[in-house]
Amino acid sequence: MLEQSSQDDMMIKWQSKNLSNFDNLLYLNSQADRSFCDLTQYPVKPWIVTDFTSSTLDLADEKIYRDLSKPIGALNEERIQKMRERYQEMPDHKFLYGSHYSTPGYVLFYLARIAPEYVLCLQNGKFDKPDRIFNSLDDTWANCLEGAADFKELIPEFFQGKGEFLLNKRVSNFGIRQDGQPIGDVKLP
Repeated sequence: MLEQSSQDDMMIKWQSKNLSNFDNLLYLNSQADRSFCDLTQYPVKPWIVTDFTSSTLDLADEKIYRDLSKPIGALNEERIQKMRERYQEMPDHKFLYGSHYSTPGYVLFYLARIAPEYVLCLQNGKFDKPDRIFNSLDDTWANCLEGAADFKELIPEFFQGKGEFLLNKRVSNFGIRQDGQPIGDVKLP
């Protein structure tokens, strides 16, 4: 009963704008037993903005925001239609999404620059192929929207702090992409 009361209190605080969206989502993550101490249950935050190419954004323009009524895998109508067709053709034990919106690999995809040792542990002592390492918000969003098996959401670090996780301050050698560019700091719009 106490837990339900606490949930009700938090909802009222959020609805009355006494609790930020960020803090409300952190609270909801905690209620789902998500923790910064467990990569398998790391807190999740949704992609909100969808325009990573414009030099300026008009925050009053609804077109720059993601439709939060749909999961990330259903934002692209062509992709979800192909997934539904594939689902119909599958034998028993059907599934729509072959991946999840949050996995230890996805969390470390974003945190590679501040926790390269964890990436090396996950990847058997090597970094992933340079073209698959988190390099830009625009490319990552495009892949999450259009890729056949990429449904990752964001992590809280995108919405708090100074963005240290986007900088290669440890000068980790992530390799060189096919376009000849070395992987360094994450490219921002």
